[in-house]
Amino acid sequence: MSIRVVLVDDEAMVRVGLRMVLTAEPDIEVVAEAQDGASGADAVARTRPDVVLMDIRMPQVDGIEGARRILAATQDVKVVVLTTFDEDDYVEAALRAGVSGFLLKVSPPEQLIEAVRTVASGGGLLDPSVTLRVIESFAASPARAPRAAVLDTLTERERDVLRLLARGMSNAEIADRLYLGEATVKTHVSNVLAKLGVRDRVQAVVAAYETGHVRPGEP
Repeated sequence: MSIRVVLVDDEAMVRVGLRMVLTAEPDIEVVAEAQDGASGADAVARTRPDVVLMDIRMPQVDGIEGARRILAATQDVKVVVLTTFDEDDYVEAALRAGVSGFLLKVSPPEQLIEAVRTVASGGGLLDPSVTLRVIESFAASPARAPRAAVLDTLTERERDVLRLLARGMSNAEIADRLYLGEATVKTHVSNVLAKLGVRDRVQAVVAAYETGHVRPGEP
């Protein structure tokens, strides 16, 4: 079954390039294109894709507001924002809006393809070249009381899993570190997401730093 993708970017040539890269893959289908966040939300409502690739800076309705509208309307679609090196504030706002990750516009085609597959399968995507700066801004923000209180509902093992997840570890790496089976770790991750009320691993990472459960530079 193909991964259904909607492209949202105000530059037609960018959309053409993205479409060419993605449709060359047998398991990916571009089902719609849009030029701003409002038309992107309409396209998502019409086509029900699995993944939306969303530019941030667009006229009329930008990608942040577009992502908010899309994610408020459906729990099934995953939004990945396309960004450049100098848009950390936008990326932070996008993560707060609930997107499943972000990708640099200069990323090679194979990384774009892998990003779509990763997010469609339920994973999260944080580009390592900008992740640290964004995470540090979350860590510097005051802890949000409601979300911080939710940490009390996690078991000690779930707290351990969240801490390692926030370090960017895969389920297999967490299993190795905690001497657990990978299936057990997957169950713990699912429980953490449910208790925190977040959509995916990326949002769990945001919660971990935002609440102070993990801080940059800790061993």
